[in-house]
Amino acid sequence: MVKNRIFIFLLPLFIQSVLFAQADTIPPVESPINTNVIENYIEDTGEETPFDFNTAFEDIEVLARKKLDINKATAEDLSDLLVLNDLQIQNLLKYRRDLGDLISIYELQAIPGFDPQTIQDILPFVTTKSNIDDIQLSIFQMAAQGTNEVYMRWGRFLEQQKGYIVPADTSANYYLGDPNRLYLRYYKNFENKMTFGITAEKDPGEEFFRGSNKQGFDFYSAHFFLKDYNQVFKAVALGDFTASFGQGLILYSGFGRGKSNEVLKIKRNRRKLRKYSSVNEANFLRGAATTIGLSKNLELTALASYRKRDANIPSPADLEDPEIESFTSLQNSGNHRTAGEILDEKSITSTKVGGSLEYKKDAFKIAFNGLYGSFDRDFERNTQPYNQFLFSGNNILNLSTDYSWVYKNLNFFGETAMSDNQAVATINGLIAAVDRNIHVSILHRYFPVDYQALDPNPLAETSGARNESGLYMGIEVKPAPGWAFKGYFDIYKHPWLRSNADAPSSGIELRGQLTYKIKRKLTAFVEVRNETKLINTLNNTSNIDFLSDAQLFQTKIHVAFKANKELEVRNRIHFGFFKNQGLERQGGIMFYQDVIYKPIGFPLSFTARFALFDTDGSNIRFYAYENNLLYTQSIPALFGQGARYYINLRYRGIRNLTIEARFAQTRFTNEETIGSGLNLIQGNKRTEVAAQIKYKF
Repeated sequence: MVKNRIFIFLLPLFIQSVLFAQADTIPPVESPINTNVIENYIEDTGEETPFDFNTAFEDIEVLARKKLDINKATAEDLSDLLVLNDLQIQNLLKYRRDLGDLISIYELQAIPGFDPQTIQDILPFVTTKSNIDDIQLSIFQMAAQGTNEVYMRWGRFLEQQKGYIVPADTSANYYLGDPNRLYLRYYKNFENKMTFGITAEKDPGEEFFRGSNKQGFDFYSAHFFLKDYNQVFKAVALGDFTASFGQGLILYSGFGRGKSNEVLKIKRNRRKLRKYSSVNEANFLRGAATTIGLSKNLELTALASYRKRDANIPSPADLEDPEIESFTSLQNSGNHRTAGEILDEKSITSTKVGGSLEYKKDAFKIAFNGLYGSFDRDFERNTQPYNQFLFSGNNILNLSTDYSWVYKNLNFFGETAMSDNQAVATINGLIAAVDRNIHVSILHRYFPVDYQALDPNPLAETSGARNESGLYMGIEVKPAPGWAFKGYFDIYKHPWLRSNADAPSSGIELRGQLTYKIKRKLTAFVEVRNETKLINTLNNTSNIDFLSDAQLFQTKIHVAFKANKELEVRNRIHFGFFKNQGLERQGGIMFYQDVIYKPIGFPLSFTARFALFDTDGSNIRFYAYENNLLYTQSIPALFGQGARYYINLRYRGIRNLTIEARFAQTRFTNEETIGSGLNLIQGNKRTEVAAQIKYKF
């Protein structure tokens, strides 16, 4: 069997990796951003979906240049590090109140919750020394002193896809544009305090300076964002921005992490307002917003958004009354390649007005939130049994209250919301430090089937904050230096039908990860995930759909070592299976090896991967985060039989200029075509090339 041959061939490489990892080296400290969070997010979608919140984590890179003074940092500043939970943040603030400023960064070891690994993660981004230039500057002074960056990116598949072949019958669907992906961005940043910029993107298949896009790019985004300007203006956003209230029951735009191995990060605790400069064309707001400090303990956030959205508009022939103006669904892909997609482009207007009044004192805060949304057409879905309780009409009002309270070693938090049909949803959680090395998290959610909101995004099994109740329990244990175990148990129920379950259903998911680290040398982990849930039986030939258990089991074994300051090698094996009553058991295995080489004193560096995969079908697919061009994330789904490999080159030999190039190819041994529909490729390989130039001044 192919899988057995792969395993026998690769086992010596794993053994070699572990032995070689004992070299005595001191390489640079890694970024604290956990790419597993993005990997798990894409896994949960169940599709080969691009991660288009491409600049969601760019602020952390600025902190590497302009370190955060932890003696002056607010709770919001500390949360921007993306590492600390609220218990750690409040313990640090209390330590400062009781004992004064920290003298050294290593004094953090005296604060509960700050273990050596946490300190190591934040070390590149924080300092205890005040910066002499930390004075109040005007907006014009910040604009004059900030850094400027320009990005230009190009990419495409080399093989021809079916959509680019113009059919004899030109009324049939085909891509009106060329296969090139183009990206242009200008970004101005003054120490993460003031930013503004313009982003433009053309997706493959979209027209460029002709047809429906005579203005050039298909998507344009611009923003101005001011943060912590003074005690009154805490935030000002103009143009495109994201906003989040509470735990996401009524509003959470932008990227929101899902269930992952970061079991203590179950709380939505980002700033209420954030800049937006990514290329996701649906999940953001456009207009103006501000957070104003009314007093020492009271602040008000207000927002207004007015923008066009893509939606499916029925043709007059589909309606009994041709004068009825309505839409049946919102389109979130951002693709405008065919005549049909262009017809749906910006076909409705969405308006949102909302606000949040928050009171906070020390470790306690409570907020009252409201959001009104409307469309200029009626939302009239194609009614099915599973979606009959979803929102319809042209306006909706949501109200909620959220809270957070840190008491000693306990952090209580939650949100309760009501939609204007009187349905009430609630989510509540607890993060607790049992002792210095044991932390637990608990999250309970109850979303009734008739709860309605336009842009909810709480942490849950399914999207939409509806038709779900569940209990999540996580634990993190650090039994010895270098060792850590993280795991969670999530049990959930859906009291009404779903698109793939024609009856009430339920499920249970378990994930555990055991990690071992040697500081600056070796990272190794074993992760096991098992999820069993009721869905419509696959390949059912009877006239009535019935439910049966679908089990997905996956294991990851990962070893990464740094041979010296310049070279890092990573190895991983995925294996698992999927089974359902109506389908034969499908198994699979995937292996990859990464080489990351960043020579000191030489301008050219590279990252490369070689992966082999062998699965029995698409129900057992493996996702692995790939290094890519800067601010480009790639997490392809690998299934079938074949190999994938890529190489990224980065050149920094010219002052202020970075040039990058990428070559990636997936080659199948069991397929004669790749993809489906207009994305169909004749042949067994798919090749992607890309290049990017970044100029900083």
